Amino acid sequence: MNDTEFHQLVDVQMQIIEEMIDDSGADIDYETSGNVMTLEFEDRSQIIINRQEPMKEIWLASKSGGFHFALVDGNWTCSKTGLELIAMVKQECEKHSDEEIEWV
Repeated sequence: MNDTEFHQLVDVQMQIIEEMIDDSGADIDYETSGNVMTLEFEDRSQIIINRQEPMKEIWLASKSGGFHFALVDGNWTCSKTGLELIAMVKQECEKHSDEEIEWV
């Protein structure tokens, strides 16, 4: 995968994350600046998601630690947990919100 393909694939994931947060109605603010998306919660805690172009990975940092996602068989998969990126984002958002979120 070249850099352009990598950025296009990551852009799709970032868009999915934005839409699922909007659709959930959860009290999560998000902002994207450059290669970094920041999700901020009511208690001011944050989840940081960023693209690591040299590694062709997406990295996520949260209360639970740092996680690296590589494209495996068409899915962004965590090297530590085996979870897909979107599943991990949902899980971590619920931890930071300290409540179950109605994902649509």
